[in-house]
Amino acid sequence: MNGTMYWIEIKRILRDPASLFFIIALPAFMFIIFGSTMEWADVRVGNGNIAMATMISMSAYGAATATSSVSGMAAVEKTQGWGRQLALTPMKQSTYVGVKTALAMTVGAFPIALIYLLGFLLKSEADGMTWLLSAIILVVGSMMFALYGLAFGLLFKNETGASVGSGILVILAFLGNLFVPLSGIMLTIGKLTPLYGYATLAKYPLYEGTGFDTNGNATDEPLWQALLNFTVWTAIFAFVCVYLVRRGTRRM
Repeated sequence: MNGTMYWIEIKRILRDPASLFFIIALPAFMFIIFGSTMEWADVRVGNGNIAMATMISMSAYGAATATSSVSGMAAVEKTQGWGRQLALTPMKQSTYVGVKTALAMTVGAFPIALIYLLGFLLKSEADGMTWLLSAIILVVGSMMFALYGLAFGLLFKNETGASVGSGILVILAFLGNLFVPLSGIMLTIGKLTPLYGYATLAKYPLYEGTGFDTNGNATDEPLWQALLNFTVWTAIFAFVCVYLVRRGTRRM
């Protein structure tokens, strides 16, 4: 990986306060509102409390937004000519991909780190292993949304792709049981969406296969179901990215 390019990209992102607000500050603000100020935040669930569950959910949303934004803009750069410019340098294609991948993971870790810090300072409670495992799952699993963002960037080939992808993520976050507990048909539909598997895996160290619906009733959320959801959606996004790249190559 090219360390110089990596740090240049990091500095470029840090100079964009508007993007940082939506990537980092907004999910953190949502956690403060829904995770630490509500009267039910201290209610015990699984290996912790509801504030902890909300903290993980908002971190999942923030990480997904961050990684999809970074990868989406990387796709735009490639389709708008930056790829040809880099081809004139000694940098290999694999190096460019490696830098963008590391960048997406780093930026995805920003909202996770901030929200976990706020959770630690406020009302989130769980055993140490739950904190550690959920954070690792969030960071590693967010790479699925790097593929998601890449697909939108390759499809639209301009900044619109990142905007559309981020807008759809809000809907997916609702359906993925991140904002409010779902029940009935909405929960059934939600289990088929990509953020459900990702967030459920991250919350598994806390819930250990048990969730809660709108009425506070326990729901069954087995590990295999979340793993299947995550694996299938990752494969779908990867297939779409490969298809769009090949289609673009044929046109050239």
